[in-house]
Amino acid sequence: MKKIFSTVLMTVTVSALVISGCAKKEETNTGSSASPAASAAASDNTGKDFKIGMVTDIGGVNDKSFNQSAWEGLTLLKKQTSANVKNLESKSDADYTPNLNQFVKDGYNLTWGIGFLMGDAVKTVATQNPNAKLAIIDNVVEAPNVESVTFSEQEGSFLVGVVAGLTTKTNKIGFVGGIDIPVIKRFEAGFVAGVKAVKPDAKIQINYTGAFDKPDLGKAAAATIYNDGADIIFHAAGSTGNGVFNEAKDRAKNGKKVWVIGVDKDQSLEFGDEVTLTSMLKRVDSAVLRVSKDVIANKFQGGKVVTLGLKDDGVGLPETSKKNVSADILKKVDEYKAKIISGEIKVPEKP
Repeated sequence: MKKIFSTVLMTVTVSALVISGCAKKEETNTGSSASPAASAAASDNTGKDFKIGMVTDIGGVNDKSFNQSAWEGLTLLKKQTSANVKNLESKSDADYTPNLNQFVKDGYNLTWGIGFLMGDAVKTVATQNPNAKLAIIDNVVEAPNVESVTFSEQEGSFLVGVVAGLTTKTNKIGFVGGIDIPVIKRFEAGFVAGVKAVKPDAKIQINYTGAFDKPDLGKAAAATIYNDGADIIFHAAGSTGNGVFNEAKDRAKNGKKVWVIGVDKDQSLEFGDEVTLTSMLKRVDSAVLRVSKDVIANKFQGGKVVTLGLKDDGVGLPETSKKNVSADILKKVDEYKAKIISGEIKVPEKP
């Protein structure tokens, strides 16, 4: 099943890129944002009678990373199939179950829970509504009417760790996490392993902010790490990570050169090349698009768990990496990528 999913996912991804005029033969992945050209693609109207809903966690739909990528997947679904799509933002964890239930009550054909934190709520709603179809990103819900999609974040994070280790000039690097949960620990573990693979003596400062929706906390965490001499920070913190970029931009205005490694989306498209070294892409958009299309095609795979890694093009680096990362470093990244895919390197999931 995983092999089938991989084939479908890659087909969807490549198709979207051809539509947008951005498809190129690169070892690295492309960004996840749909272009105006993709937006203009004609719909086949196969989804005109379907309603697909998405509930975000507390990061909000415009977090410029994880949730936004998921919503872009549904936006593209609407453009390609004329499906009716809607999102509901959760202001606190108390909103998860009511928001999910709202879509189920309104007869939506599929209801998405976006994020690890949604796991318990999706399980509850799925159990109480066995005829409803639900799906979740970043957690596993064992229920016959739920499809679960997870990612091998540690593999892509290893690669950006290699970039950081080979780019740093101060030999000090930082990691800013959101909430201390397994999925974010995978980002941390892979990143640290990647840095240490190429720069064993590098010092890595870890800071968990405890939030996915607090840019001010991200800015403060970044300030502390940069003040301690780090010149590169990788964040896995949702909209909290926007504060990391803001701190880097403020320093750039004062003539201080520091870098941020983005997450989930190609964040150079949001924050610019001046401070974005690269990003760890996580193809949430493609996963959401694929599962939603399966529902329209009556091929929903409830009860299935799919994990996407480097070999599935589920994680990776964007093409824009070549703007700030040297060809020699990208060549080294490709070497490590091949070793991870072959199994020669097993990237740790825990720090």
